[in-house]
Amino acid sequence: MNEAKTNSQVVAVLGASPKPTRYSNMAVNSLLEHGHTVIPVHPTATEVSGIAVKSCLNQIDRQVDTLTIYVSPERLDKIKPFIIDLKPRRVIFNPGTEEEMLMDELQKQGIEVKQGCTLVMLKTGQF
Repeated sequence: MNEAKTNSQVVAVLGASPKPTRYSNMAVNSLLEHGHTVIPVHPTATEVSGIAVKSCLNQIDRQVDTLTIYVSPERLDKIKPFIIDLKPRRVIFNPGTEEEMLMDELQKQGIEVKQGCTLVMLKTGQF
């Protein structure tokens, strides 16, 4: 865990839920435990794990190292322009969120794309 803290990142969690049973909520907490700066993004929630929530990606006013996605592919179509404008260095598509056209577009924009579980990546040192 200490080596992760030396490589801390700014991580936006798209679809961050205030419900503790949701994987997105668990990811916020695990990212915090690993020393990362977390920006939860959700259209209606106001707080996740004590952190103020952004209702849209276009409200983020800093460079994001990693965007981890926890919304269905159907919802990504409306959000796609905001993801591209955010220009994160990397986007993680968690299981069930994969959207091939968006993944291809991000790669064309020079953004690293990963398919995997953020929680597993954190636990195994692959984040």
